[in-house]
Amino acid sequence: MTLPNGPRTAKFLRFLRLLKLIFRPLKYLDDYSQRYGDIFKIGGEKSPPFVYVSNPQAIKEIFTADPELFESGRGNGILRYLLGDNSLILLDGEAHQRQRRLLMPPFHGDRLREYSQLIGDITEEVTNRWTVGEPFLIRSYTQEITLRVILQAVFGLAEGERFTQLRQLLSTFLGAFGSPLSSSMLFFGWLRQDWGPLSPWGRFLRIKQQVKQLILDEIRERREQGESSRTDILTLLMSARDEAGEPMTDDELHDELMTLLIAGHETTASALVWALYWTYSLPEVRDKLRDELDTLGDGADPMEIARLPYLSAVCQETLRIYPVVPSTFIRMLKSPMELGGYQFAAGTALMPSTYLVHQREDLYPEPRRFQPERFLERQYSPYEYFPFGGSNRRCIGAALAQLEMKLVLATIVSRFELALLDNRPIKPVRRGLTFAPPGNMQLVVTQLISQKTPTLV
Repeated sequence: MTLPNGPRTAKFLRFLRLLKLIFRPLKYLDDYSQRYGDIFKIGGEKSPPFVYVSNPQAIKEIFTADPELFESGRGNGILRYLLGDNSLILLDGEAHQRQRRLLMPPFHGDRLREYSQLIGDITEEVTNRWTVGEPFLIRSYTQEITLRVILQAVFGLAEGERFTQLRQLLSTFLGAFGSPLSSSMLFFGWLRQDWGPLSPWGRFLRIKQQVKQLILDEIRERREQGESSRTDILTLLMSARDEAGEPMTDDELHDELMTLLIAGHETTASALVWALYWTYSLPEVRDKLRDELDTLGDGADPMEIARLPYLSAVCQETLRIYPVVPSTFIRMLKSPMELGGYQFAAGTALMPSTYLVHQREDLYPEPRRFQPERFLERQYSPYEYFPFGGSNRRCIGAALAQLEMKLVLATIVSRFELALLDNRPIKPVRRGLTFAPPGNMQLVVTQLISQKTPTLV
């Protein structure tokens, strides 16, 4: 069996390699890619290897292969601690197809139009607290915006005791892995020990249980109320039926709601921080964006704003240069596969690397340079640009996430002149299983352009 090259696998070196992956993730990927090429393995001497893939043709072969060739749910078992056993991400085969069919409808068409006004209103309300000359941690505000959007769109909750409790607990829950050090709990099993409520893992488990109880209480309360005219995602999912006429169970609903909350809140909050960083650190980007927004005038439809080409390109380039999720979901082979001239046995874990593909100089000249114009000049294939994954594992909330990015960025750029408190370039850091801007990044309002957003009504 022919395998690609990769680093040595001595036990001590494996431990150091894992530390590097946790604390210096970009250098980990860059170093091995430069040394071993666009397909390289980790391990593989005594058991099937873990293989990073950044060759677009090989990724096309993975994305277009029969999904039954892979066992993706088992490969992403680390997410079970966050999401639950019934999460779409952890399912395979017919169970995965069933859940995906039930979850898709709320994320398309007229539903997105309903969410668009909600996004603008929440962004205005949250940013109204900004004051000229007072620095602020931008992530705390993007997190609040995305969490409130998700709570209102998913649960239909905008106020009340349960809304307040969920808002507070979810912020604490997600903050449990907010640094590279705390993220280590997801990589080292011996750190996942419940030594009581004061221990990191014990505290996480107790908060997780409180969140679960609140969500189950909301589900049961909705069931007792019976039919409803509400249009939030929870109501839609509760009324959905599979081909056998069966609804989701309470546990299935809980796990899918946790998936939507975590995937739709954390990742979008990080992407928005990056978008604001690039927009306000590069005056030419900010000016082009503001000029494009001004062409619409007052009262533009939010969906019209979302179709603006330069705004779309800024968001696309944001997700290219430092994708929040650095790789797609792991695909574990159920049977042998030939890929890129190599032979891989059953059990091999394939990891298409979003970050490494997005850094290829043959696709993206000067890949470290933020240049939205790339996306105005060229159409990239789904094997060259895939910030939301691919094939049957593509993020179901991609359209909502992109809409939210565009409308939040448009709202802020239309209302505020901002400046970075520290102009030094920043690099991504690990936040759980994602890459994010450092949490201590601060912005300051230097000028109020408009007290109200001229383009969102």
